[in-house]
Amino acid sequence: MGTILFFVLILPIIGAIFGFLARAIVPGDDPMSLGQTILLGIVGSYVGGALGYVLFGADRSEGLVQPGGIVGSLVGSIIALLVWRQIQKNKVG
Repeated sequence: MGTILFFVLILPIIGAIFGFLARAIVPGDDPMSLGQTILLGIVGSYVGGALGYVLFGADRSEGLVQPGGIVGSLVGSIIALLVWRQIQKNKVG
C-alpha cells in the first residue's frame, strides 16, 4: 500500500519535471496549462518506459528508477509533445 501511495504522490512531480524539460528542449510556442504540462510528462514517461522495455527489455524488477528510464521519460515526453503539436496543428488547419 505504501508503494502505491508513494507512486500516486510522486507521479505529478515527475510529470511536471519531464513535461517542462520537453517544452524547454523543443523550440516553439506551446500554450499549455500546468495540468497539461504534467499530463505531457506522465504520458511521456509511459511512452519512454514502453520504448525502453521494447528496445532494451528493462522492467520494474530491475528497479523503478534507472538511468535509462530517466532518459526514456525525457525522450518519451518530447515524442508526446511533438505528437500533441501535430494534433493541434491538424485541428486548426
